Amino acid sequence: MSDEECDDVKTMIATNPLLGTPIAGGARKLRVAGRGKGKSGGYRVVYFFGGGDIPIFLLTVFGKGEKDNLTKPEQNALAGVGDRLRASLTKT
Repeated sequence: MSDEECDDVKTMIATNPLLGTPIAGGARKLRVAGRGKGKSGGYRVVYFFGGGDIPIFLLTVFGKGEKDNLTKPEQNALAGVGDRLRASLTKT
């Protein structure tokens, strides 16, 4: 993913943080087309959106050619990251 593509993805997510498909623990997966490649040659972006005043965190990006989807253990690990982020950011 180029820097320009990354900037575009960050803008897209910041504009509509609910755009991605929920995974678990506030983690969401977004399919993004690569420049001139379409979605089949694109990327999967996983980010955390906890809502409200919690910042959005990009967790991982992988090319569709690298893997088609996240495994259940990977999804669980990312959900755990989301849970820890939410807990650390909402402490009073």
